Amino acid sequence: MDSTPAAWSDADVYLSDLLVGDDPDLEGALAAQRDAGLPAIEVAPVSGKLLNLIARISGARRVLEIGTLGGYSTIWLARAVGREGRVVTVEAEADNAAVARASIDAAGVGDRVDIRIGRGADVLPTLVGGFDLVFIDADKESNTIYLDWAAKLGHPGTVIILDNIGREGEIVRDDSTDSKVVGTRDGLRMLGEDPRFDATALQTVGVKGWDGFALAVVV
Repeated sequence: MDSTPAAWSDADVYLSDLLVGDDPDLEGALAAQRDAGLPAIEVAPVSGKLLNLIARISGARRVLEIGTLGGYSTIWLARAVGREGRVVTVEAEADNAAVARASIDAAGVGDRVDIRIGRGADVLPTLVGGFDLVFIDADKESNTIYLDWAAKLGHPGTVIILDNIGREGEIVRDDSTDSKVVGTRDGLRMLGEDPRFDATALQTVGVKGWDGFALAVVV
């Protein structure tokens, strides 16, 4: 089979059907997001499951998410922390937060999710630290700001996941004028050079095209 976007998507759907399956709460969250006109930029189902597994493997009980959108990834993370855990999720747009709040509550995990509305750069300095896992999936131009706060609000051993680092391969272009590419490159450079982090990154292909994520631990 040729390696094409259509083939990547088909394989992703196959893996999702096999390993994620039907989930009415998550599917309802996506439907609510679509009905509200929010962009379809949430993580893919297999990536949501990966977030959930990483949180469980690491034993995370306090999770920080930067970029709530419609609450799809938030539900995955809230399930992972368990009844005694807590997810703080930061969303810049109040309308998005309202959609997310309804879906998170409908999924039965509302009591463990705290949605903070405002720009990340404004909200993050108001939070109390001690987070075990930080998921960054917001405006790419602010990646270095978010990574800095992830280190400040974490502790040695905190897991950090930086999403959307593939940028259709444009990350190799040091002459790019795309602000998202520039912000992604700056974030990756920070992960490689800042002594607070030990990191790697993976490219991915699938329903979201050619993308990827960085995985780091606070040292």
